[in-house]
Amino acid sequence: MTLALRSDWQTAVRTQFPLLTANPGVAYLDSAATSQKPQAVLDAVMAYLTSENANAARGTYPWANRTTARIEDARDRVRRFLGSPDNTGVHFVSGTTDGLRTVALDWLVPRLNDGDEIIVPFADHSANLVPWLDAAGQLRRQGAEVVVRPMPYDAAHDYDIARLPIGPRTRFIAATHVHHVYGNDMNVHRLRAAAGPDIPICLDAAQSFGHMPFSVADLDVDFVVFSGHKAMALPGVGAVWSADKRGPAFAPAGWSGSPNTAGIVSLAAAMDWLTSVGLHRISSYVVSLGRRLTAGLAGLRSYEVLGCQDSLAATSTVQPRHGIVTFRHRDIGSNDLGFILASDGLLVRADGHCQGSEGETTSSVRVSLQVYNTPEEVDRLLAVLTSLD
Repeated sequence: MTLALRSDWQTAVRTQFPLLTANPGVAYLDSAATSQKPQAVLDAVMAYLTSENANAARGTYPWANRTTARIEDARDRVRRFLGSPDNTGVHFVSGTTDGLRTVALDWLVPRLNDGDEIIVPFADHSANLVPWLDAAGQLRRQGAEVVVRPMPYDAAHDYDIARLPIGPRTRFIAATHVHHVYGNDMNVHRLRAAAGPDIPICLDAAQSFGHMPFSVADLDVDFVVFSGHKAMALPGVGAVWSADKRGPAFAPAGWSGSPNTAGIVSLAAAMDWLTSVGLHRISSYVVSLGRRLTAGLAGLRSYEVLGCQDSLAATSTVQPRHGIVTFRHRDIGSNDLGFILASDGLLVRADGHCQGSEGETTSSVRVSLQVYNTPEEVDRLLAVLTSLD
């Protein structure tokens, strides 16, 4: 793959982000935390709020009816975006954490019995660990002991499918699509063959939805959970997509309150925008930016790049990082390094990155790239890092 080059296409894409064009001296490098929003998404939300804002499924007047129709259309839009059949479920939630917790407590808990086993990732984001531990804790208080087995990893921080602890009492597997620290696709397409035809699989897609194309039909998973704010939409909205073919159909427990209508409108607009720009093109460009960064870091002796070391060279043939590159300086603390970079207008994340209990325990600097970033911004970052080498 060639290194990322500035192009008329990318320049035209970048100009659609008003916060970035208003701050030309700032390089926003924290898109894994939240993405910037294109003008088309902002316009869609403003148009909705100033023309037909109403509560969905709570009235029979035209604004309410059109809002209800917008939400149903957004469900269909999620299905099409994920390449799923029309009879699958889409439930809007506040984000990935809320969605995973809802799957754990509202769907999984009633399906588990004493002695059952689940497999979950202890070295991924805490949002894809804590809900499953909470589910086991709730069952324990009810007198049922559920065994929580850790997902195995290999030396490259990928899932070690050969050591997947599948047993006769395995009832559920939770996995992550793209790792939020290492940036690698966890190759979850291998899970179905290893798990067999009957075990439900839940996928945390917070770092893949809207970043790279994928099809739920190809992955053959049962749940895909994501946040909109990491994929060009507003904060406070996400979704649980459910296949509804292994076990009962998914539905959140209890009374459903008022939906985040503006957030759902923004999510539909974001999916339209991403489709118009092209997910394949976005993914290829961002991967190239990541390779430009890892190639530069590989030549600096003072930095430790986390994750697979074989993926650092720009010409590497191993799986590339999907826009996320995390590293430490051997002498400068990560928080201090984050402040230094911010003083140069380079906005990165510097902390523990909400890791699970078996993840990285020392803070680090995470650079997460998106289609609006440029090769020049990567080079600016490398120049500052080089001055500290």
